[in-house]
Amino acid sequence: MATTKKKKRDAVKWLKRGLWGLAALGLVGMIVVAFLPKPVPVDLVSVTRGELRVTVDEDGRTRVSDRYVVSAPLTGNVGRIELNPGDAVSEGAVLARFVPIARPLMDAQTQAEAQARVAAGNAQLRQARASLERARAASTFAETQAARQRGLVERGTLSRDTLDQIQLEERSRHEELVSAEFGVRVAAHQVEMARAALGRIEGEESDEQMEVSSPIEGVVLRVLNENAGVIQAGTPILELGDPSHLEIAVDVLTSDAIHIEPGQRVSIERWGGDGPLDGHVRMIEPSAFTRTSALGVEEQRVNVLIDLDTERERWARLGDGYRVETRIVVWEEQDVSSVPASAVFRHGDGWAVFRVEAGVAHLVDVQTGRRNGLQVQILEGIEEGDRVVAHPSDRVVDGVEVEGR
Repeated sequence: MATTKKKKRDAVKWLKRGLWGLAALGLVGMIVVAFLPKPVPVDLVSVTRGELRVTVDEDGRTRVSDRYVVSAPLTGNVGRIELNPGDAVSEGAVLARFVPIARPLMDAQTQAEAQARVAAGNAQLRQARASLERARAASTFAETQAARQRGLVERGTLSRDTLDQIQLEERSRHEELVSAEFGVRVAAHQVEMARAALGRIEGEESDEQMEVSSPIEGVVLRVLNENAGVIQAGTPILELGDPSHLEIAVDVLTSDAIHIEPGQRVSIERWGGDGPLDGHVRMIEPSAFTRTSALGVEEQRVNVLIDLDTERERWARLGDGYRVETRIVVWEEQDVSSVPASAVFRHGDGWAVFRVEAGVAHLVDVQTGRRNGLQVQILEGIEEGDRVVAHPSDRVVDGVEVEGR
């Protein structure tokens, strides 16, 4: 009996020891597992193939492309301007009436100045007529080219894209012709006003009242001097223009402007209507200017002028000085391998990504191409369908295990 009880006590003792041993082994195992390296959680993105577009995005302002400031042709009393902004005026309509101040106009200096204005006006008129002839010849040539290319497209020997470029050139040359015709009318009106003022000074006119007429058919954009009274020769009175001939002026950084060329496609967005409008770059002004940004940094910027291609019925409510947002397409391709810009980082003198294979991150050098701020073109290094790490942290190194979040 005593032997049996002793055996039971020994069995219980060894059972307790075994349980404590198992617990110790479990605790050691847990500690070991806790200190084993774990896969780094990462965001994974794929290399895709498709369209990539690089744009220059900036705010712009609409403005009437051909505008004319009517100024006082001589020093005198002007009557109150009855016109208001938005009023339509026809060519030759009376805009203002002057009563010259006779005595001061009789001195030799004033007479010489009036004669100089006539001579300058004649020179501007000759220059405007020469520009008109050049614009007319360019427009005729563009029309001939477009007609010839349309025939080639119908026979299937020319692509539609090439025809679109030719037609864009045709529209641009036509707009230049319209602008040149406007310049000739304005220059002729300036000569007429200068000669009339000279006649007043030299006493050739018997009627004391002088009427200032409109050189164009358009709309009053601004009234610059509304009240009656004495004003000096050359003082601006009214600003006229044709709202149907709008352009968009966009000031861009000079570092972006070097990638912009005439004819590039433009998307005009957030202009107040439904859907974006189409346009194209007409020209980049040759002279830049300095502007201080909202952060107080001086920037060199230059104006890019954009013509609207969408039919006027859609944007008829746009006026002079309206704000719009523009996207100038400087480069685009339809079949491009790309990854999000967050996956590409500097490595040495080039660029690299972390490609993930079987849960392991591998550092891979890549050759990049174009980028638009969101996507980066990949020329060499990785292929379509590869998985790469986006926003890699300091924990992500070559050969580390990773797992997608």
